[in-house]
Amino acid sequence: MKFSVFQGSRQGPRPYNQDRLAYAYTKDAILLVLADGMGGHRHGEIAAHMAVKMLTEAFQQSSNEKLRNPSDFLHAQIMRIHERIESVRIAKELLEGPRTTIVAVIVQHEYLYAAHVGDSRLYHFREKQILHKTEDHSIVEKLRRQGQLDEKSMRTHPERNKIYNCIGGNKAPEIELTHKHELWDGDTLMLCTDGVWGALPDEKITQILLSGYVNQTVPKLLDAAETSAGKDGDNMSAIALQWGEGKQNNKHAVSTATMPLGSTTTIMMDPAAGLESTIQLSQGEPAPAFSDDDIESAIAEIQAAINKGKKPSPN
Repeated sequence: MKFSVFQGSRQGPRPYNQDRLAYAYTKDAILLVLADGMGGHRHGEIAAHMAVKMLTEAFQQSSNEKLRNPSDFLHAQIMRIHERIESVRIAKELLEGPRTTIVAVIVQHEYLYAAHVGDSRLYHFREKQILHKTEDHSIVEKLRRQGQLDEKSMRTHPERNKIYNCIGGNKAPEIELTHKHELWDGDTLMLCTDGVWGALPDEKITQILLSGYVNQTVPKLLDAAETSAGKDGDNMSAIALQWGEGKQNNKHAVSTATMPLGSTTTIMMDPAAGLESTIQLSQGEPAPAFSDDDIESAIAEIQAAINKGKKPSPN
């Protein structure tokens, strides 16, 4: 496999960043995952952290063999994440369960499989056009499908930020699958939160993202979204992947031709610090298990970030 991939995040005017994102790859498959913790509910950032960490862990553990059905894998793992979040709510005696959106993609042997819950999106571009875009699980998208709103009205509707489907909460998520379809050389994929697509129309997103290599265009896209949204903006995160031989002049391109079978590379982004961490596992080496200590550590880190962002009270 040959591809170029880049991820980035902006805090925007919010006091802290609730988005979490990562990508991982083996010799034969790639995982992209992005989650947007729901700020209208308590501890949304914990749910987003758990979603990304648990899904990348499951992908790492499956690296010794080809996934028989990537769609089934994504569905099962997202449901597992939901159940784990609920168990954390009970164990920590939280008044309200942490909640998050998720969008995840697996590319295996030149075919794409995807799943999403909520309003974080997948875009699939081909030849400067949007070939496929996921449909948001939002109030305004439901009204559009019913013919009660057009796309222009959706952008200013008072309930445009409300979603009816998420991971966490008191009911199981409705996981929507984008079933198998082929990637062509030169195709581009992007996962992004509503902070990006809510600030820019699809035409502008397409224009910026496809104007060069993703390591150059994703930062430009995030800059444009942040400028457009201004003081009303949200956290803004995106992962983009350019597929195939056509982009291999890019020095950031990845080839998995020499990777040993069973090994994985995972790059996780810490939006609060603006840094990436890399996990490399050799053939047969077990993936680090997601533990209660991970949850406690995440809570402590996020609480520190929240406290750091708070303005001191006037004397």
